[in-house]
Amino acid sequence: MTTIRLSDRSLSDRRILRGVALGAAAGTVLIQIAWVLVPDGLRDAATVMSVTLFAAASLTHAAATRGTRWAATYAVIAVGVGWSAEAIGTTTGIPFGEYDYAESLGPMVGPVPAVIPLAWLMMAYPVLLAARRVAAGRLIQTAYAAALLTAWDLFLDPQMVAEGHWIWFDTAPAIPGIPGIPAQNFAGWFMVGLLLFGLAATLLPQDRAATDDRVPAAMLLWVFTSNVMANALFWGRPWVALLGGCAMGLLLLPWLRSGVADRGFWVRA
Repeated sequence: MTTIRLSDRSLSDRRILRGVALGAAAGTVLIQIAWVLVPDGLRDAATVMSVTLFAAASLTHAAATRGTRWAATYAVIAVGVGWSAEAIGTTTGIPFGEYDYAESLGPMVGPVPAVIPLAWLMMAYPVLLAARRVAAGRLIQTAYAAALLTAWDLFLDPQMVAEGHWIWFDTAPAIPGIPGIPAQNFAGWFMVGLLLFGLAATLLPQDRAATDDRVPAAMLLWVFTSNVMANALFWGRPWVALLGGCAMGLLLLPWLRSGVADRGFWVRA
């Protein structure tokens, strides 16, 4: 009887976590849609809230589908690598280039806003799951995930710089179409991504059974489509929409092909 009760409780806890993940993901999307309507004085808070909710969605989904130990280990890797890279970057200019944060993103942890490591956590999770679906070998998974995360930054950095959340001191050489951000930044993202996903490949067990990954999959698609549309239609950055859309879209193609081939991927109970 005790074993049954524990099993039932575990199942109930996982269902609750799934519900929290779904609610946090939905909240993220709603805030990001409403962001353009929010008064300028509240946009910084809306940005921080959307990142926090997205991170909560990723972490609670990980706990629900892969267990609390997996989720905790993932959080340590993502937050640890993300904060360390940003702290070293703002102090030394390595590996991203010389930049500094404004005071618009809330409380600081050392030289880094507390919300920034959460941004690494929120996005690295769906990217990691996509990589594990696309490739079996850990080296290919790591390289693919690092490239996909870097492609996302083609959208992220132009938006955050335009909002004044951080500033670059030396922007040359830059990628044509993405002025104001040094090309070194994107090389730095790829290197940090290799470290982050390399640690994840080593320390986090590979999935042994099919899991319901619709929430992170939907968020990955949302990030891609919303950034392309926002840059092309609302923010007046067509080259960012084109370059980011091509880079991220091409990398997502094998993942999308895999999802189409697996008919149960989007409808799994």
